[in-house]
Amino acid sequence: MFDQRLSPRTVIVALGILFLPSIPLSAQQTYVTRFDAYGGYAFLNSPHIGLFENGFAAQFGIRPRTWYSFGLDYSFSQGDLTLTPELLPAAKQASLGALFGQLSAAHQLPPGYALVIPARSRTQTFAVGPQLAYRHFEKMTLFLRPVFAGAIHELATPHPGDAIAAAVVSQLAPSGTKTDTAGFVGFGGGFDVVVSRHFSLRTQADVVYDHLFNDLLNDGRWTVRFSVGPAFNFGKNIAEPK
Repeated sequence: MFDQRLSPRTVIVALGILFLPSIPLSAQQTYVTRFDAYGGYAFLNSPHIGLFENGFAAQFGIRPRTWYSFGLDYSFSQGDLTLTPELLPAAKQASLGALFGQLSAAHQLPPGYALVIPARSRTQTFAVGPQLAYRHFEKMTLFLRPVFAGAIHELATPHPGDAIAAAVVSQLAPSGTKTDTAGFVGFGGGFDVVVSRHFSLRTQADVVYDHLFNDLLNDGRWTVRFSVGPAFNFGKNIAEPK
């Protein structure tokens, strides 16, 4: 199941492109190149930890057949996240509760205090997998990535806003930063608007699941990535003649 914090609007925006109406756009494509490369704007959204990042994505693919390809994917993005006590494992929540109890007993905890730790995040992703293409339309290619796998690397720098948050951060991330790498699996898809034989405009979305910082975060998270930009097609024509 998706995390309950993954809002319906986010899912609709990110995955709605997979279900575009099949409107007639003239004849089937007769020119399909062996290779393609893509680069464009991308954002990552992980609602479970309040993370939203802007950045870019790049891809390279090779097409053994007109209807499928295999490719490499990379993205880099930066943004902000929010850490709150309920995201921590039970043992860390218990320790935090004990600390707050001591502070309260010593009258050092402000009334109604709620711990919120904002952090700056920098994320890189690396992925490989197949892609299936539907080329019935001359000016549009629909594609699906039924499954892909990869690794995600994240560097988080907490920015505590008060002395209590700073003390908590010193325990959770003594060095002042927190970094981790984890594997993920996902799926996605999108469409290319064909401008010419060698140039298209691509819109795509992916959904992946990972559990970064499993020593700090109790649960894994679903992340949506949306990307849009130019795609370049090159190499010989592999489309079979009619």
